[in-house]
Amino acid sequence: MRRLGMVFALLWGCSSNAPASPCADVVCGGGTTCDESDGLCHCGASICGEGELCEGATCVTPLPAARCVTPSEWAPGTAAFVEVTDAWGLRGIEGVRLNVVDVDGDGLTDLLVRRGGQGADGFEPETTRRTWLLRNTGAGFEDVTQASGLLARRDGGQGRPVEIAAFGDVDGDGDLDAYLGVTTRVDSAGDERPAIFLNDGSGHFTLGPESDLTDEGIVHVPAGASFVDFDRDGHLDLFVPQHNFTSGGGIVFLWDRLYRGDGTGAFTEVTDEVGLMTEGWSDLSVLDEARAHSRAWASLARDLDGDGVTELLVPSYGRAPNHLWRGTSASEGIRFANESVASGFAYDPNQTWQDNQFALCFCASAREAEGCADLPPPAVSCSTPNWNHDQDRRAFRLGGNSAQVSAGDVDNDGDLDLLTGEIKHWWAGAGSDGGELLINDGAARFDRPSNATTGLQVDHGGRSDWDEGHMTNALFDFDNDGRLDVYVGASDYPGNRGHLFHNEGASRFSELATADFFEHNRSHGVVVADFDRDGDLDVVVGHSRARCGPPNDCYETANVRVFENVLPAGNFVQLRLRGGEGSNGVAIGAQVHVRAGGLQRLLEVDGGSGHYGSQEDLVQHVGLGAACEAEVTVRWPDAAGTTETFTLPAGHRFELAPGERPLVIP
Repeated sequence: MRRLGMVFALLWGCSSNAPASPCADVVCGGGTTCDESDGLCHCGASICGEGELCEGATCVTPLPAARCVTPSEWAPGTAAFVEVTDAWGLRGIEGVRLNVVDVDGDGLTDLLVRRGGQGADGFEPETTRRTWLLRNTGAGFEDVTQASGLLARRDGGQGRPVEIAAFGDVDGDGDLDAYLGVTTRVDSAGDERPAIFLNDGSGHFTLGPESDLTDEGIVHVPAGASFVDFDRDGHLDLFVPQHNFTSGGGIVFLWDRLYRGDGTGAFTEVTDEVGLMTEGWSDLSVLDEARAHSRAWASLARDLDGDGVTELLVPSYGRAPNHLWRGTSASEGIRFANESVASGFAYDPNQTWQDNQFALCFCASAREAEGCADLPPPAVSCSTPNWNHDQDRRAFRLGGNSAQVSAGDVDNDGDLDLLTGEIKHWWAGAGSDGGELLINDGAARFDRPSNATTGLQVDHGGRSDWDEGHMTNALFDFDNDGRLDVYVGASDYPGNRGHLFHNEGASRFSELATADFFEHNRSHGVVVADFDRDGDLDVVVGHSRARCGPPNDCYETANVRVFENVLPAGNFVQLRLRGGEGSNGVAIGAQVHVRAGGLQRLLEVDGGSGHYGSQEDLVQHVGLGAACEAEVTVRWPDAAGTTETFTLPAGHRFELAPGERPLVIP
């Protein structure tokens, strides 16, 4: 029996019915290997799923193939936008101050619209609405203002007045909280003060803690707000420049304020501690040197010299000098130095006063005054004096009325340039600054090549008595060719409208005919984002009804308008950054360097900027021209300035986080 059993065993071992190897029909790829013990694809000790690759000892999902197209180069005569205001549900939404923000984290960019000023909202019939939080449903927008709790008052009611808005993750839980600023020396504020609102992740907000930011013992007149982790401790801080107020018949100027966040939503003022304190308006030489308080009209925070420390910028109203504070790392921590004049940001170098019409009025009646003897007669009525001969010839009075300042790599050289927005009047003469492009030399020193050189001049329609209300603007690549184009919102004066300029390269621009984009009179407030997720940038613009009258008269209401980009999408990548350990949750302040198709471009994640609080989309959109992939280098906003490089295929949206592989967002 034993012999027969042995023979049977030998015959069975040679039979075609013998069990096959567990790996016989298994195909493992991308560096994974099949393990005979279980017939599964392994990467080191990890078991990989279908389609996963082996990277080191980790299973990873491969990046998708590029959705690459042969782009159609935009040319004049091609319409780029179509209005979809009604189709997207924005009829009846009125305002001039705009933020784009994904409040509920669903990957669709939402919209905050404010009228301006700071009256309280009414939600009952026959009351006035002033602020709208609009959720992007993917098919349009729905009003979620009341349900969101964003306008909760301290007394438990609804309808808080909102002057300023900025969004950032102040408590480190990965969603976007809000700073809502309010001027406290006006009746409409009631008992409200600036406040932090904490997001529960679904887009519902509750009042945050009391702190220096909400201090009722000082006057708050915010004119902008920028979240920024200036000390790179992983907690967002907040920069809040201040406008002025009147008291006893005079103007009171305030210091701009920097608050350090503690990661809970509470903030401590550190303005003086870090070297940002300025002086009162009493010494003319101090004013000329931009060492006095600003007369803030906007805010901006960007690392302009690439050293890993943010610069803080304050555009100023009233032809007062703009401020630029250079951030430096010192043994005692981060400190700021006032380089407003040295940087070229305070005002332009043209100090001409002799063509100011009110100077000519003064000189016509005072020929003995310095510089007056040979000036021509004025071209205006001189019934109302508007010239101080001792002060108005000085540098601090020969700047601009500066509002929105946008930052972007306009010349594709790997640093951030600036586009200023200004109000300028014909009667103020050449010495008054107008909106223009400032080219960064890489060290936060700026050249002003002039609008005649860059092509950003605006036609005044043959008028000699023109006014430029160029208060808001945007830098964005509307045709995905890899270069930033320029939108200038001109408002509040006859003849003003929106202008779009195409970047031709080498810092040269050509203006589009309105038939190629859209005509929008009195254009005040602009934001851009890929609202419909189709790979190109759409535009929302506000409308001001100030100083109505022809030409380019006001519309019947101040309804915002939305314009969908209808160009073929071309090649692009979109990047949503998520902070890791040691950096803030949404990576505000991260710099993104993109190289593709022979072009490079630098971007920085915005924490709030603009005239009375605007904000760019946190999703970074980069047109790639004809390129099918991009080399993307991210410098994370942590203490070490951690840097990582990714090679990404065109046509997709990715989430990037420190130490992780890119995640494709469907």
